[in-house]
Amino acid sequence: LVTEEVYTLGKLVQLGLRTRHYDGNTTLCMSTAVAGYKRSFGSDGPPGAYEDLECADVVFLIGANVADNHPILWQRLERNAAKTLIVADPRVTKTAMRADLHLPLAPRSDLALVNGLIHIVIDANLIDRHYIAAHTSGFEALRESVRRYTPEHVAAITGLSVDRLYETAWLYARARAAFIGWTMGVNHSTKGTETVNAINNLALITGQIGRPGAAPFSITGQCNAMGTREAGFTSSLPGYRTFERADDREALAAIWNVPADGIPAARGHAYPDIIEAVLRREIRALWIIGTNPVVSFPNLGVLQQALESLEFLVVQDGFHPTPTTALADLMLPAAIWGEKEGTFTNSERRVSKVNRAVDPPGEARSDFDIFLDVAAALGCREALFPGWTQPEHAFDEWRRVSAGRLCDYSGLTYEALAREGAIQWPFPAGATHAAATRRLYTDGRFQTADGRARLIPTEWEPFPEQPRPEYPFILNTGRTVEHWHTRTKTGRVPILDWLAPSAWVEINPRDAERLRVTAADRVDVVSQRGRIRGLQVRLTETIAPGQVFVPFHWAEFNANQLTQSAFDPISREPNYKQCAVRVERSAPDAKPRRRRGGAAR
Repeated sequence: LVTEEVYTLGKLVQLGLRTRHYDGNTTLCMSTAVAGYKRSFGSDGPPGAYEDLECADVVFLIGANVADNHPILWQRLERNAAKTLIVADPRVTKTAMRADLHLPLAPRSDLALVNGLIHIVIDANLIDRHYIAAHTSGFEALRESVRRYTPEHVAAITGLSVDRLYETAWLYARARAAFIGWTMGVNHSTKGTETVNAINNLALITGQIGRPGAAPFSITGQCNAMGTREAGFTSSLPGYRTFERADDREALAAIWNVPADGIPAARGHAYPDIIEAVLRREIRALWIIGTNPVVSFPNLGVLQQALESLEFLVVQDGFHPTPTTALADLMLPAAIWGEKEGTFTNSERRVSKVNRAVDPPGEARSDFDIFLDVAAALGCREALFPGWTQPEHAFDEWRRVSAGRLCDYSGLTYEALAREGAIQWPFPAGATHAAATRRLYTDGRFQTADGRARLIPTEWEPFPEQPRPEYPFILNTGRTVEHWHTRTKTGRVPILDWLAPSAWVEINPRDAERLRVTAADRVDVVSQRGRIRGLQVRLTETIAPGQVFVPFHWAEFNANQLTQSAFDPISREPNYKQCAVRVERSAPDAKPRRRRGGAAR
C-alpha cells in the first residue's frame, strides 16, 4: 500500500469501523526498531541517511545480510573504499564474506555482544563525555548495568574471543564516523527492542549520531514500511503522536473535524494479539489487506486454527490465489504498484512518487478506491474523507497532519516530488534545497520531554526454546536474494523461479556426517510444532555446527510450520530466528509437489 492508502485505511478502521484492533505488517519486521527508537529518542524515525554508508569510516552491520537482501545499498557501501566493515552474524553470509572483520557470534547473543562493547568502551574511557553530559540521561545506570558484561563473560556467551571483542570496540569507538546498521537479525527476537536500545546506547555514549557517517540505522525490510509507521494509525497516532496524550488527540480532532473523544486513547491489539483474540473468539471477522500470513506468520498451526474459527474472512490482494486468499469468504481484487498513484517512503525517510502506468486488470481497483467505497457503505465517507476522490487529497491532509512534527511532510507536494525525484523528510513548508541530505538530531536535541536521549539498561537472556536431545539443532530462517517474501510476485518471474525453484536446508558437513546425509539428499526438519518435508540438503561451512538454515519464502516448504509463538513483549514482533529442531531423512515419497510460480493476477 502507498502512504495515502495506509493513512486512509487508518482513519476508516479507527473512526469508521470504530475498532482499535488493527495493525500493519510492519509488526512482523520493523516494530522492534520503532519501539527501540521511541524508548531511546522519544520518537520513531531512523536518524541517518543512505549517504552515511558512503562516508563512514567504520560500518558495523548486526544481523544484516545487505549484499543479498539490500543489493542497492550494498552498491553504495562498496563505493566507500576507505571503510572498515564489521559484520556480526552467526552465518557466513555474502556480506560477512566481504567483511574486514566477521563476528560469527552464537545465535541471539547480539545483546550480550553490544553490552560487552559498551563495557569495554566505558572501561577504556573511549566515550564522548561532553555528548553524554549535554544530550543524554541515565549514564550512571547504564554504566552499572554493563559491569557484569566483562569481555570474558561476553566471550563465553557469544563464542567470540576476548581479543576480537576488544578489536571491535576500539574500531567502533575510535572511528571518526561510525555507522551501525541492522535488519531482521536484530528485530526478529523476544529481546529485539532491548537490543535496539543497546545499539542506540553504544552510538550515544560515543557521540556517533547526528553527523555524516554516524548513525544507529534500522534498515527497513519492506518498500513502504516507513509510510505505515508515520501515517498508518496502528501503533501510534498519525504524525508520530501518541494515543495516550490528550493534546495529540485534540490536535488531530481539530484537523479532522471530529470529536476528540472519538479518537482512541490507547492502542488496540497488535498483530499477534489479534490472532490470539480470534482464538478466544473475541474477534469474529478479519480483514487482511496486501499480506499473506499463511506463509509469513509464525507458528502456522495456531494461525490456521484462528482463521478456521472466523465467521467471516475478507482478503484484499493484488494476487490470487495465494495460500491466504484461498481461505477467504470474500476476495477483493486490488491494484498493485504501477496500477495506482501515491507515495512510498524508504528507510532514510525519502519520499518518492508512484505513478499509474497501466490500468488494473479485470475487476481490480486501487486500495484507495476500495477504502472510500467501504466508507460510503458505512455512511461515513463525507465525514471522514470530505470531497476526496483521488490519492492527492489524502496526501494533502497528511501534509497538514504531519506539519510541525518530526516527520514533517508539509513542504512536499506531488509537483515537487515529480520535479525532484524524491525528497527526505523533515521538509516543512517553505523548505528549500530539496536534494540536500537530511539527518535527525544534528543539534543533539531529541523528542523526549527534556530533549535528552535516554540511555536504557538492558539485560541479555537466552532465547526461549533452547536445543535439547530430541531437538538438537537451532533453526535460523531468512531470505534468499532471488525471492521476495512469500513469492506472490517473484515466483512468477521465470529467471528467479529457475534460479531458486524450491527451498533447502543448509547443514554443516560435520553435522551431516553424524546424520549420515549428503548433498542433495531429502530431509525433514521437525520442531515440536510441525514438520517441513522433503527439503534438499546443502552442505556448507557457512553455517556453524549445531545450526541449520531454511529460507522462508515457499508455502510448499513453509518454515513457519516450525517457528514458535514467541514475541517481543514491547514491540510484539515475532522471534522467527531461533527454535529447536531435529533433522531426519525423508521418506521416499516425502518430496512435496511444488506449485510452479507465484499467484496469478
